[in-house]
Amino acid sequence: MVKREVLANGLRLITESMPHVRSVTIGVWLMRGSRHEVDAQSGIAHFVEHMLFKGTATRSAEDIAQAIDSIGGQLDAFTAKEYASYYIKVLDEHLPLAVDLLADIVLRPAFPIDEVEREKKVILEEIKMVEDTPDDLVHELFTQHFWEGHPLGRPILGTKETVESFDEPSLREYFARAYVAGNMIVSAAGNLVHDRVRELIEQAFRDVPSDGEPLTADPPRVVPQVITRTKDLEQSHLCLGTNSYPQRHDDRYVSYILNTVLGGSMSSRLFQNVREKRGLAYAVFSGLSAYRDAGNITIYAGCANDAVAQVIDLCVEELRGLKLAPVPESELRRAKDHLKGSLMLSLENTASRMSHLARQEIYFDRHFGLDETLSGVERVTEEDVQRVARDLFSNGSLAATVLGPSVPPLERVRLDLS
Repeated sequence: MVKREVLANGLRLITESMPHVRSVTIGVWLMRGSRHEVDAQSGIAHFVEHMLFKGTATRSAEDIAQAIDSIGGQLDAFTAKEYASYYIKVLDEHLPLAVDLLADIVLRPAFPIDEVEREKKVILEEIKMVEDTPDDLVHELFTQHFWEGHPLGRPILGTKETVESFDEPSLREYFARAYVAGNMIVSAAGNLVHDRVRELIEQAFRDVPSDGEPLTADPPRVVPQVITRTKDLEQSHLCLGTNSYPQRHDDRYVSYILNTVLGGSMSSRLFQNVREKRGLAYAVFSGLSAYRDAGNITIYAGCANDAVAQVIDLCVEELRGLKLAPVPESELRRAKDHLKGSLMLSLENTASRMSHLARQEIYFDRHFGLDETLSGVERVTEEDVQRVARDLFSNGSLAATVLGPSVPPLERVRLDLS
């Protein structure tokens, strides 16, 4: 059973009881991410996330590690475009310690000066790691140019220049503005009792300020571009993409099905026609990214340098095919069952349930039951998929990024979707 409350200071609490398990996962979700930064502070949300593990007013970084290891728990965090998350998975008997530890990390970071300087080096290495991981780099390049000039296009890690500019005062200022109760959601799932969780959270988070800086975020504007970058690699990596729908769009379920048919499974059109039938790529798939006010659908493939033009042609052909003809009933059925099965399997552990609850609260301010979600998937028709394909894959909407050892001329590659 899912329960939701808004506490007196504005913090939102959502819990789901799963009495058949012995674990609990509890997370603090901050509704601030990289898109809410100013250009000069690009990467500061991610930097602060790192610093919260470097010690608090009463615990050193080693104390934090020993506390979680002593109960066999798992502690982790990440920063995304529109939120950050800090979460702990423990045995149900250790929930009070988990709440105390999580609150200490999120509310009372020490920001030691020596650790700030040391963490700069760590994050600069993380940025270099992206440069040395071509499948990550091509997605980063694609996003930067797809939403050029907009915070959604900026890398979550920031840049060398911005990371090197951070100091203790700037980190503390950002923390004070962002880490307030009105921006926080506490989500928990597992063998728990809601009233007991509420008591623990009310005690641990009683001193957190209610309000901080108001949220401002303008929607991005897309100017489709063809971008190439030469890099000494063994193969070429490419991304193709168009606009898609924001999180709350009425056709979101249709777009899930569309993506599954296109490149979201082993039986998808891209996987079968690019990899299985022609052997042109080991990795080829499509994916959806959805935010409050924007989204995109992106195709990725890694292939031989002399196969780039052919792979792009095949991908464009599949996009065009989804516009021109309805998806056969058997293929639609397979996509629906794949989507439903993936969703249900992903929700079998407490960490996934906790994340699912939090993301629904962030984007919808409510919880969707599994039956409601499955019903949304089932309602999608062949005509719906073709209608959305025509909407998203309009002529002139397609952007492309190619990264490789000697990028071939792309003048003859047709990105025409008409």
